[in-house]
Amino acid sequence: MISMPNPDFTIRPARDGDLTDLIELYHHLNHDPDLEPALAGERFAAILAHPGMTVLIGFADGRAAATVTLIVVPNLTRKGAPYALIENVVTHADHRQRGYAGALIRTAVDQAWSHGCYKVMLLTGSTDPATLRFYENCGFLQNKTGFQIRRT
Repeated sequence: MISMPNPDFTIRPARDGDLTDLIELYHHLNHDPDLEPALAGERFAAILAHPGMTVLIGFADGRAAATVTLIVVPNLTRKGAPYALIENVVTHADHRQRGYAGALIRTAVDQAWSHGCYKVMLLTGSTDPATLRFYENCGFLQNKTGFQIRRT
């Protein structure tokens, strides 16, 4: 069982009606321009329908305070055990340093284990020692080399 940071903090998968809350949270992740509303609705519907993908939202006192995305990927190696990716970890600026993101990550990792995943991966672009320490305190090891390529 996941211990919650406070009794008024709850975690559940995103569902129809949560798009506005998620967009608000994502403003605290980066400074991307907002998607056009129809496209945002289309993308959110695709996310909700995507097998193996779960957006978890943590609510503090009924308000969306933090979110994390978990993707469970089928696999043909490791005896067919899937692996998982965690992405888009964000906490609203008004709710930071309260344990919400840690509770969401623990929930996502527990879900990955319940799906039989053999590992959970997470990448961060942050070099802030506090952020790196946060992920280490969540149980992640910084023991691989990550690469990415971005479309120009």
